[in-house]
Amino acid sequence: MSFQQALSGLNAASRSLDVIGNNIANAGTTGMKSSRAEFSEIYASSVGAIGGTNVGLGVDVGAVSQQFSQGTLSITSNDLDVAVNGSGFFQVQAPDGTKQYTRAGNFKLDKSGNIITNTGAALMGYPTDAKGVRQSFDMQGLRLPTGAPIPARQTTKMAAEVTLDSSAVVASSATPPTPLQTYGTSLTAFDAQGLEIPVGLYFTKTANNSWEVRTSVNGSDPAASTPIPINFMADGSLDPATPMPTLTLASPNDPAQTFPVTLDLSNMTQVNARFAVSDLTQDGYTAGQLTGLKIEDSGILTATYSNGQTQAAGQIALVNFRNAQGLAPVGSGNWVETASSGQPVRGAPGEGTFGQLRAGALEESNVDLTAELVNMMTTQRAYQANAQTIKTQDQVMQTLVNMR
Repeated sequence: MSFQQALSGLNAASRSLDVIGNNIANAGTTGMKSSRAEFSEIYASSVGAIGGTNVGLGVDVGAVSQQFSQGTLSITSNDLDVAVNGSGFFQVQAPDGTKQYTRAGNFKLDKSGNIITNTGAALMGYPTDAKGVRQSFDMQGLRLPTGAPIPARQTTKMAAEVTLDSSAVVASSATPPTPLQTYGTSLTAFDAQGLEIPVGLYFTKTANNSWEVRTSVNGSDPAASTPIPINFMADGSLDPATPMPTLTLASPNDPAQTFPVTLDLSNMTQVNARFAVSDLTQDGYTAGQLTGLKIEDSGILTATYSNGQTQAAGQIALVNFRNAQGLAPVGSGNWVETASSGQPVRGAPGEGTFGQLRAGALEESNVDLTAELVNMMTTQRAYQANAQTIKTQDQVMQTLVNMR
């Protein structure tokens, strides 16, 4: 019997060394989770046996348990590197359609702009609008528009935040004022094709607390434009009764193609100070190519374009399991669900018990090399001791054989 007991010990120690060796080999693998061999003793059961008299039959490897403790975050400064700081897994879809889960966030872009892993599995997430508001809980592969540029947007609204000088001299009404006799500023609007349309705004004082605004479009003479009257209250704020004007802009390619643009002047003030322009805004832009990507802690993908615009391109999803140790490893840092793990619970970074994301970083392996080397030496001693048991039993058997 000692032979069988010692043999089981050799097998268990060998299996433990396999696990330790795998941990050490993957000490530098991104998102890798260490494992440990868990042993269980073996006893023979017999009817009527009295407890305490049975001798054990050896040892068996009861399980190889994965350790899902947090790994150290390593800063990489790569835009597509992302680490989970807390609980949760990335969900990816393998090329064969299999749903898999990983902690390795070293993602790449393929030629179509899909965010993928090193094995070609697609990173899954939620669709959002351009402002990053989630539109659905149905997961889909995340993709960046790396091919065609985002289309141009025609200007529909302009706003000017201007401070007018209350001590300015009232302009003579004998002749129309010229730009040199007025305060002025300009901004750029865009037509439906993204072509620039310069728009000038000129402010002339017509009476105490009263001004008029003239416009210049595509370099036209502001004196020929229709004056827009604006009035101020005694405290210098804009008279609420002042209507917001609508301008008619024309495309530079085809002057016959016109479109209306609302001019918001509600933030204008009149004080005893020099003329100042605090802010000029408009909501149009030209077409733009993708130039950069930022991943927020919440998982929102924000794409930056050459026209200065930023748009959300989706949100990275996270999933978790009631029993993460029940996941089955399938290689390349991925796991698949099993009956023991339970079904995945889906969410987003920072929601509920899910951790947040850290862009420009990767989660290192949680392998403790010092502990693994100590375990390896301990297991080696156990292997040697079991081998010594076989040797001793062999000597005992040899003594019996040699008896006369």
